[in-house]
Amino acid sequence: METLRDVQFQTPLRVYSADQKLIAEFGEKRRTPISVDQIPEQYVQALLAAEDSRFYKHVGIDIKGLLRAAVQLATTGHIQSGGSTITMQVAKNFFLTRERTFKRKFMEILLALRIEQELSKDEILELYVNKIYLGHRAYGIQAAATVYYGTTIDQLSLAQLAMIAGLPKAPSAYNPITNPERALERRNWILQRMHALAYIDDESYEIARQSPVTARYHGSDIELQAPYIAEMVRAELYAQYGDNLYTDGYRVYTTLDSRMQNAAYTALQNGLLAYTERHGYRGPEKQLQLASIGQEKAFAELQKFASYGDVEPALVLSVAERSAELVRKSGERVSLDWDALSWARKYLSVNGMGPRPKTAADVLTAGDIVRIRPRQPDQKQDQPAQTAATATDWQLTQLPQVQGAFVALDPKNGAIRALLGGFNFHHNKFNRAVQANRQPGSNFKPFIYTAALNQGYTPATLINDAPVVFHDDKLEASWRPQNYSKKFFGPTRLREALYRSRNMVSIRILQGVGINNARSFLTKFGFDAERLPSNLSLSLGSADVTPLEIATGYAVFANGGFKVNPHFISRVEDAYGKLITASKPATVCEDCVYLGEQADGATPAVADGQQVSPYPLAERILDKQVGYLIYNIMQDVIKRGTGRRAKVLKRNDLAGKTGTTNDQKDAWFSGFNGDLVATTWVGFDQPQTLGRSEYGSRAALPIWVDFMRVALDGAPENAPVPPDGIVTVKIDPKTGLLAYPGQEDAIFEVFREDNAPTRVASTPGAPGSTAGGVTEELF
Repeated sequence: METLRDVQFQTPLRVYSADQKLIAEFGEKRRTPISVDQIPEQYVQALLAAEDSRFYKHVGIDIKGLLRAAVQLATTGHIQSGGSTITMQVAKNFFLTRERTFKRKFMEILLALRIEQELSKDEILELYVNKIYLGHRAYGIQAAATVYYGTTIDQLSLAQLAMIAGLPKAPSAYNPITNPERALERRNWILQRMHALAYIDDESYEIARQSPVTARYHGSDIELQAPYIAEMVRAELYAQYGDNLYTDGYRVYTTLDSRMQNAAYTALQNGLLAYTERHGYRGPEKQLQLASIGQEKAFAELQKFASYGDVEPALVLSVAERSAELVRKSGERVSLDWDALSWARKYLSVNGMGPRPKTAADVLTAGDIVRIRPRQPDQKQDQPAQTAATATDWQLTQLPQVQGAFVALDPKNGAIRALLGGFNFHHNKFNRAVQANRQPGSNFKPFIYTAALNQGYTPATLINDAPVVFHDDKLEASWRPQNYSKKFFGPTRLREALYRSRNMVSIRILQGVGINNARSFLTKFGFDAERLPSNLSLSLGSADVTPLEIATGYAVFANGGFKVNPHFISRVEDAYGKLITASKPATVCEDCVYLGEQADGATPAVADGQQVSPYPLAERILDKQVGYLIYNIMQDVIKRGTGRRAKVLKRNDLAGKTGTTNDQKDAWFSGFNGDLVATTWVGFDQPQTLGRSEYGSRAALPIWVDFMRVALDGAPENAPVPPDGIVTVKIDPKTGLLAYPGQEDAIFEVFREDNAPTRVASTPGAPGSTAGGVTEELF
């Protein structure tokens, strides 16, 4: 009896977003336990009519039913009808096997009598409706309502309730999906019994009896596409809970924001599709001889191909001069016009395509199995694809071979707001956001520049952008680094060198800072020292990092200099909503104090005149002035540098940096404002060139822009305010010194007050002036 009183129903792990959108279910059994007061009265009546009409009157056994079972046993040697009451079924389901023997039936009777002595009828009924198997992995009536009708039990009609009440007797034989005719007979018999027992009136009986079978299979009611983060949750908690994770009904609430996750999903998918369509059409996934096998067999073959997000397979039925007719897996026929086909030049390589097609037959043949995706009629080829919800027609596409990753987090506490580890989890489960160690290229330069600012460099410090050759016995040949333009520009201010991404300047900056000093400094951002090379290539982003590590590092720039730790689990509850654990992330709170865990769980708002943080305080790793300077410099990447495409967002608080590695094998963009930081990476799993023109600004930045357009919609601008110790002065752009009086090309620059320039640039042509006006040492 204690077992029944403390029963733990096997309930799957459910993972939710921060705003309670279901992300995933893990577990063999689909079950959502409910209490007796949540059971609709008409379902109870239907169940009693079907299984045990005297349930509320007997003491656990039904003498008439048992006598009927005894006669069957005596005459046939087998028990057929069973004569079981609901209480006896509870005894059998919890304690006994399903074998039909006299010994088992005798034990069932004894247990039923004992259960009736210890539990109320409502308690017995609650155990029954939550335990019973009802087909298609559904255990309990709430799960059955979801599986068969896509809703909760309290939303079902009388006919639907009677259908579910008919399932316990034989979940397969009376299944409304796999055996609708027998299920209908069983349902109508139950309705007839309900009518005979005066549970329902004539009108209700007739309406329900005439109702069609509306059941169809509903998978888990996934509300948010975030399978990569769901798998991260499962893996982390399995280490703690083991196999109980799948049966104990844990509810995990992640830090994901559903609006941002949806925006990231759409942006990454569209960005990767745009890339693959830019480089030509690889042809159909399969070619069928439609004329010889016929449309029916061809359509059956089409069903073997899976859909991935908005990209789905279709069979080409016929091809006209500049259009084609196809059929989707659903059986719907669709037409592709010339705008949907004309992009499909033949793929030759990442740097070459065949001639433009002149007719649809240059692209498609009847019997081709191809991929299509939704498209707006006015969509241009260079514009991102529209979502299925707003699409009005279709476009030819193909599954991308290129991959990508995206991660966005809150720079104030490291909470991950959106994460995608690839084009589609079900197509490829490798999570590139956290598992792919790739070189970040110029995306890494801001960390090197920050190390320099921390050592006293200024945004106006001049560094020589000139050729340099490095000789090393460990290298087969001398290292001759170059700028991507193959040009050199001489003395360059630090600010300009970053927003123009000058490689030679970055190398000289790292030389000046010192490799060991820089590596030690970079570990403060969370980078693994073992993956930071001990040579000058570090300045060009040759370290091995993941997108999540880059985003975490950029969070320091976004929040003014504090180290935060990325996390994705907000809280864990048990099956009944009781809190098991909640995250307490280190959080940025400039002038706060943290008093630690309070015994009563309550945190005062103010202590000794200071605001009290309910969370541990994030560690400051950059002083305020350095944090402000690097943010300010990185804003110029968007205003006038390699990230200019982000100006389309029309915000003044954005900062970031592009990144492209040698031979365009990796394309990056990381950017932020004070509220959100996001990183996107594009590349092949086996590193190879993306193509001559595929830089970070073209392959990765548009994905970031599409995401931020949604994520920051309606949000006020949040750029840093200059802290104490920052001054703005006019300087000579050629020398970085104070502008001379009346200088027309003077510009404003920001400095730390303690190392702002004090010398004035010489007037051109004045005695003692140097060539070009350069008067400071060039690093």
